[in-house]
Amino acid sequence: MHQVDLNSDIGESFGDYKLGLDEEVIQHISSANIACGWHAGDPVVMEKTIEMAVKRGVAVGAHPGYLDLMGFGRREMVITGEEAKAYMKYQIGALWAFAKSKGAKIQHVKPHGALYNMAAKNEMLAKSIAEAVYEVDSDMILVGLANSQLTKAGKEIGLKVASEVFADRAYNPDGTLVSRKLEGAVIHDTDKAIARVVRMVKEGKVEAVNGEDIMIQADSICVHGDNPQAVAFVKTIKSTLENENVQVIAMEKFIK
Repeated sequence: MHQVDLNSDIGESFGDYKLGLDEEVIQHISSANIACGWHAGDPVVMEKTIEMAVKRGVAVGAHPGYLDLMGFGRREMVITGEEAKAYMKYQIGALWAFAKSKGAKIQHVKPHGALYNMAAKNEMLAKSIAEAVYEVDSDMILVGLANSQLTKAGKEIGLKVASEVFADRAYNPDGTLVSRKLEGAVIHDTDKAIARVVRMVKEGKVEAVNGEDIMIQADSICVHGDNPQAVAFVKTIKSTLENENVQVIAMEKFIK
């Protein structure tokens, strides 16, 4: 039987600003990537999100990003490797305190936004992120884009690594995601997106924008829950995978 993790970025509200439908989407995922207060989230939101994950039996993950609240962590920043390590440790540590206070552990770390995308291609940044995770807790799983510098760096340092794929995103022939600035970067056809997910999990392949099949490792599928349609999409993906004899479980149960 095939096994796969279903993750979503949650805990991204801030103060009076509510973002995402966390209560709804958490019912259908196996792992949660929780914002650590830099690109989104705040201490109260972090605590409530941890509580919600524990109550639902959903595995907890840290979702650290750039210190860019106004840009939601999606703007590229130029930082040194030393800074990258410190930024990661700071945010993981913050979430760890909330998790420990609720009797939970941090299963994984998945960088957010621009930090994630840059680490997929930048060897120095990827190495610094992997080192930070390893030095904080070498048992945590590092989540990165499949076929990226980040997953490579994680394996090289000795971390458990989960290769992540995206349900509703188009892929370039080199395995990177098509930029959101380009037409066709996001797949809006639900049936097409779900068929691609099933193929990635069961066959290890996905069709790139140029029409060629590329090999891809699908340990965890990222889904979004920022609108009612997205939540319905998550629910459909999960039920379809289960109907296809794919077990949806937290990544720690099969990533060794």
